Amino acid sequence: MIAVNVFTVLSILLVLGKLIRVFIPLFQKLYLPSSILGGFLGLIVFQCFPNLLPQEIFAVIGKLPGFLINVVFAALFMGASTPRFSRIFKIAFPQLCFSQILSWGQYVLALGITGFILMKCFTIPPAFGNLLEIGFEGGHGTVSGMSPVFEKFGWSEGIALGYTVATCGIVLAITIGMLLVNWASRKGYVAQIVPFSEMDSLRMKGVYRRREQPPAGKQTVLCDSIDTLAWHCALLGIAVFLGYLLLTGCQQLEILLLKDAKVRIFSGFPLFPLCMTGGIFIQLLFQKCRIAYLINGSQMTRISGASLDFLVVAAISTIQPDAILRNWLPLLILILAGTMLSVSMVIFVAPRLFKTAWFERAIADFGQSLGVTATGLILLRTVDPENKTDAAAAFGYKQLFHEPFMGGGLCTALALTMVFTVGWFPVFLVSLGFLIFWSVIAIILITRNKR
Repeated sequence: MIAVNVFTVLSILLVLGKLIRVFIPLFQKLYLPSSILGGFLGLIVFQCFPNLLPQEIFAVIGKLPGFLINVVFAALFMGASTPRFSRIFKIAFPQLCFSQILSWGQYVLALGITGFILMKCFTIPPAFGNLLEIGFEGGHGTVSGMSPVFEKFGWSEGIALGYTVATCGIVLAITIGMLLVNWASRKGYVAQIVPFSEMDSLRMKGVYRRREQPPAGKQTVLCDSIDTLAWHCALLGIAVFLGYLLLTGCQQLEILLLKDAKVRIFSGFPLFPLCMTGGIFIQLLFQKCRIAYLINGSQMTRISGASLDFLVVAAISTIQPDAILRNWLPLLILILAGTMLSVSMVIFVAPRLFKTAWFERAIADFGQSLGVTATGLILLRTVDPENKTDAAAAFGYKQLFHEPFMGGGLCTALALTMVFTVGWFPVFLVSLGFLIFWSVIAIILITRNKR
């Protein structure tokens, strides 16, 4: 019955979140996802009525995001065909440069502020500086995936703080993003915007017209053998299992090669980045066997999206406010600093770095840098609803190189473990080195654009 109760509670919160979005115009204008609204509703209800749910059900809801993020990352590249490298490089390289500066800049800024200032003024651990990149660009899913690392190294409070940063990031990305969109429209930088006042009522509420409802995905196998949805879920399950085998193998190999080591990296390494590796392996295997048509990208996107919605509503509704109240001031400083970094990149760097459609390309990465990939796509769709620029292609191609490492990828996972084991300053120096590297490339590209 616990599974039934957990599924029922989360489903009710998601539906109520959608109804709140439908009937309250303010949330429509802010483009807030129903999962965020449902999560806030759950947080308020559970805090006001702490005995409403049995403790075991509440505990399961709190652990569910850590499982669902494995599904989200396993589906990331499954069903996606890889285009020619020359086209990817030409379109996506400036976009990759922009996003890498944002990501490494978050590490340098947050670790620097934490290590040089906040740790001397507040009782916080060095890993506090990792919360910005984990929460902003990684989002709720990445925080969930990193939860075992926080717990292993004795800072479970970081989970609640990470969820708080992730929630603030999405809200800030959408609100400030829409302010930037209106600013760009007044300046004449974009021309494809559909003003909110000109949208029909269904679009405001986030509902398709009956005749315009797109398919959720294609059926790739006959249902008399196995249902298509079950087939795709099973492939994701295998990808998660491959990620588990890879993590276990790395842990055993580390023990075998470094028997006397006091610091072990993979003992605290999260599972979800390796689930992505498992998904890539299955995709490449199917392509090699010429049966890649059996994996439909839209099906994978829908499964991933559903998992993310349930993940977000579960994560927000189980946030522990006590940890936030104890650390609200350093958390506020970190969030404001990260927000200023992203806004500055859009206003000062993007017009010089991108040769065409600079605002469309910049606003997508702005949304991702504060509030994960989906938020970036929402803002991009606002300024380029019919994909008349190359911004969507550049953003999508860039993900092939960016996602495996940043925003929940290998670098995100490794950085937190390294801060706990070897300290914040070495990670700060490495991050600074990468930031300088990508900044030099940006200067070269800007100089070339001037010529």
